[in-house]
Amino acid sequence: MLNNLKTTVLLAALTGLLLVIGETWRGQSGMEFALVIAAVMNLGSYFFSDKIALKTSGAQPISREENPRIYQIVERLAAKANVPVPKIYWIPTDSPNAFATGRNPNHASVAVTRGILELCDDEEIEGVLAHELGHVRNRDILISAVVATVAGAITLLARMIYWGELFTGFGGRDRDRGGGIFSMLAMLILAPLAATLIQLAISRSREYEADHTGAEITGNPMGLARALDKIDKYSKRLPMQVSPSMAHIYCAQPLTTGQVFSGLFSTHPPIPKRIERLIGRDFV
Repeated sequence: MLNNLKTTVLLAALTGLLLVIGETWRGQSGMEFALVIAAVMNLGSYFFSDKIALKTSGAQPISREENPRIYQIVERLAAKANVPVPKIYWIPTDSPNAFATGRNPNHASVAVTRGILELCDDEEIEGVLAHELGHVRNRDILISAVVATVAGAITLLARMIYWGELFTGFGGRDRDRGGGIFSMLAMLILAPLAATLIQLAISRSREYEADHTGAEITGNPMGLARALDKIDKYSKRLPMQVSPSMAHIYCAQPLTTGQVFSGLFSTHPPIPKRIERLIGRDFV
């Protein structure tokens, strides 16, 4: 409940930032234009984000004959979660991870890497997939798409305002109102930065909520906790090449070679904190 409230507050802040930028640009018409941009971008993300995620990750469909084990786990969890059985994919990489995507429970897909199937036992895979079905049941895929496109609209508008003021002067109702070029430069940098930080905070909040939902589905938080501990350790040895725009959809934030994430700029909470919330302590 607390994570849902936090998401609502942060999403309201993100929307408010979008409207303020639109109003700064052209008053009421600027806000309307910002909302149209967000609506158009959201519509595209709503229908195509799953296809983009699967294509980008290199995920391939897997049949029941190829891996009856994963089908049995997913079907059992879907029944417990009271959601339709999602389409199942696998990703040919040894780095352990998984993700879910799709605009709603009726159009959902889950993808697991070859690495996680080899590394984790059934109880741990069940915990990870319950986490992913938690995202599906909580409509986190849609929330992420909305947040990402609003943040994108903020960045686009900030750039339009800056370049408009710099070259043509069409951006504002009064060139002196915003403090000139310095205020426009600040908007170009600070508005997208603020939008990104809010977007990442929402992503971390939804991960905690999916952990909680997944533990409720299985009734066994230890399974997910053990899986997260394994993923954390093995991912550092076997980095996974993932587009930064796709990192937020994975069960654990993929680590690519040479990357170091700070708390503010991470799409996921630290795994020790997630484990502590699940079982009341971290693994030694």
